[in-house]
Amino acid sequence: MPDPISSASEISRASEALRTGSRAVIFGVLGIVLALGAAGAGLFLSLPDANAFNARIERLFIENDALTSAGEIRLLEILAQSGTVFSEVLTSYRMIIFILLVFATALLVAALVLLVMIVTLNRRMGEIRRAGIEVRALKVLRAENAVMLNDMSFTLTPAAIETLAALAEARLDDEFLTGAELEAVISGKSAADCDEAAGATRIKRLRDGLGNQLIAELLVRNVARKGYTLAVARDAIRVL
Repeated sequence: MPDPISSASEISRASEALRTGSRAVIFGVLGIVLALGAAGAGLFLSLPDANAFNARIERLFIENDALTSAGEIRLLEILAQSGTVFSEVLTSYRMIIFILLVFATALLVAALVLLVMIVTLNRRMGEIRRAGIEVRALKVLRAENAVMLNDMSFTLTPAAIETLAALAEARLDDEFLTGAELEAVISGKSAADCDEAAGATRIKRLRDGLGNQLIAELLVRNVARKGYTLAVARDAIRVL
């Protein structure tokens, strides 16, 4: 199994990559909103005034008060109605442009978020592949002589459980244990009275017991009524 310090370093780098990705998403979203906001503002400002045509018609009415015939008055009325229609069309255009800008912003933000998520997940998967088995949670159950490794449960001997518990407590205190110190913690004796080989033997037995069960769980499977097989995709196997 990978060294715990190395695994912690890998996880720390992965966490830093996640934080960097989050910052990139925030800045990207702000950039998209600002860019589309500026484009929308420029587009709205470039549109003609909806009341400009009505203002011209009103000016015609004022400057040509001598137009009194029915045909001339009808013509002015048509022009006034055209100005109202023109104003309504410009208002609807503004609403359509606003809706399109909102949709464009939403699509670009979603695309940016998905892109960053894909990149972050790819980095995370690379970190996990390099680190091997990532231990996200470790729970030592002394009363049941079992250990929970992520979502997998393994049964160990009482001696192996005590060894694992001593190592876990040392890890919580960010300490290292020599073989003699490990034996002293478990046996209750002084470290000076304990043999280095005794602690090394405990570690070997723990590795053998837990390692065999890990191999059985993750690599070599025993299928009932069929036999043994590897829990590996066929296209991932290379025998040289």
